[in-house]
Amino acid sequence: MVSTNRGRGGGRRGPGNRGGRRGPDSSAPRAPQPAKPEGPRIVELPPSLTVKDLAERMALTPVDIIKALMKNGVMATINQEMDYDTAAIVAGDLGWEVKEAPSVLDDLEVEEVVPVEQEDESLLEERPPVVTVMGHVDHGKTLLLDAIRSSNVAAREAGGITQHIGAYQVVKNGHKITFLDTPGHAAFTAMRARGAQATDVAIIVVAADDGVMPQTVEAIDHAKAAGVPIVVALNKVDKADANVDRVLTQLNEIGLNPIAWGGQTEVIPVSAKTGEGIPDLLETVLLTTEIADLKANPNKPAQGVVIEARMERARGPMATMIVQSGTLHTGDAVVAGSAYGRVRAMFDDRGKPVKVAPPGTPVAVLGLNEVPEAGDKVQSLPDEKVARSVAVERAGQKRAEALASTMRRPADILAQISTGETKQLNIVLKADTQGSIEAIEHALNELNGDEVKVKIIRAAVGPVTESDVLLADASQALIIGFTVRPDEGARRAADSTGVQVKYYDIIYKLIEDIEIALSGMHEPVYEEVIDGHAEVRATFKAGRTVIAGCYVTDGDIRRNAEARVLRGGELVTNGRISSLKRFKEDAREVSAGYECGIVIDGFNDFQEGDVIEAFGQRRVV
Repeated sequence: MVSTNRGRGGGRRGPGNRGGRRGPDSSAPRAPQPAKPEGPRIVELPPSLTVKDLAERMALTPVDIIKALMKNGVMATINQEMDYDTAAIVAGDLGWEVKEAPSVLDDLEVEEVVPVEQEDESLLEERPPVVTVMGHVDHGKTLLLDAIRSSNVAAREAGGITQHIGAYQVVKNGHKITFLDTPGHAAFTAMRARGAQATDVAIIVVAADDGVMPQTVEAIDHAKAAGVPIVVALNKVDKADANVDRVLTQLNEIGLNPIAWGGQTEVIPVSAKTGEGIPDLLETVLLTTEIADLKANPNKPAQGVVIEARMERARGPMATMIVQSGTLHTGDAVVAGSAYGRVRAMFDDRGKPVKVAPPGTPVAVLGLNEVPEAGDKVQSLPDEKVARSVAVERAGQKRAEALASTMRRPADILAQISTGETKQLNIVLKADTQGSIEAIEHALNELNGDEVKVKIIRAAVGPVTESDVLLADASQALIIGFTVRPDEGARRAADSTGVQVKYYDIIYKLIEDIEIALSGMHEPVYEEVIDGHAEVRATFKAGRTVIAGCYVTDGDIRRNAEARVLRGGELVTNGRISSLKRFKEDAREVSAGYECGIVIDGFNDFQEGDVIEAFGQRRVV
């Protein structure tokens, strides 16, 4: 009988006993195993990553990560993306020390966007003002622009209604003026919400026969919230039923007191049909912006903003941009939001090719890899490789921000305001009747003081709308609904933007909540707290920067903390710890008993024996 136990005796030998050779002797001493590294386990995290990615980085299973997320109240799948903050909490709960993964931009030469106020005055030149035209849908906004630039825009658009944002340029008295023709105040405010303040003046078009309409009031509210000067173009004054005095009265009632009545608002009678008043309108725009002294530096890489973008079947992504500073050239490498490319061709508002676009100039640009969004910042960069790296980094940050807004609970704006970080509470107020609005406005105005105040940026009768949410998002405002509810579009917009909407049926409860929030906006009292000390024991040069090699004698030294350098007990300088390293690795914090490298912003005169004192502020009241 043949034995079925093939691993023993005369049967087939197992893999450890082939050819008569004996397997390894279990009693023989084993080779020494490598020792496990001592010290904290460190994981580097990018702005966003999936559950699976995080598990792999920490040598765990996705189930471990999912369990940790569930403990924090987050349900996730193996391919669920997390933002940095969520992943850091999970890693910390599992006993790991978290570091930010190095940015791909760290080693790139990207010129920082410098505000015009910080530019050298001798480099600045006058730039054209940028004017946004807004108003009610039937009040002749596009026909007015058509008359201004003497080209038939409306004939190319369905039904004479503007279908997209355009940008056009005209010349008056030798000065250029750039006009933005928006499809409504919603697009204007959506750009503001994305950080693009491209407008210097807002023209509100009001029909003399129709008067101020609800959409007109909304456009005015959005222009006021943006903080730009307003000029009213009183259109259709040539019509037989035009009633200029009635419109002036309506404008005065909503806070735009005409100059003719002793107020501050320019109201220019015009006719898009006959051309009457248009030279006066252009002259008024120039006078209004002359006070602002608009200037820009044309002799540097271009910076600007996307006004509108679309995909053209024959030519690919087409983006209309306004150059705000610097000069854009054909062939420049550019990044616009998370889109990038090289400028293959540029066209002006008449469709003619142009080679250069100085500040204040609108151009349509071909050459991007994808369609950017309105409001995206545009920047000219050294080459296309750098532009691609910046675009990839921005795309990751954008995805992380979107993830953060979906994975975190919506923050209560009243609670945020109570921390004292702001001195003004912006409110969009919607109510059931005009009487309710007047009563609430009066009660809220009573709460205003010297230090803090309530600013109602829009008050109207009716339900909360999507337009209200867009305005609140752009203005960092709270929406209050009194005995009204939101429409479906407003609900969706509030969910996607995170805008806080609060509803009340009792006025005293509404006022009580606002009063509590305002009480936290008063100037807080702080005291200085010493975080730790580090002794300088050596200095090293890295280019123009001097690094102080230090030993932390007590407390903790944190990156980005305020610090002072003491020499012989006397103050040498104050500054911020811009770089903190342990060996060659970036560190967020170094504790007593450890060595570290410290760089303080703008200071390179370290000497051995100097003491770096890190400090912070703690709120007392």
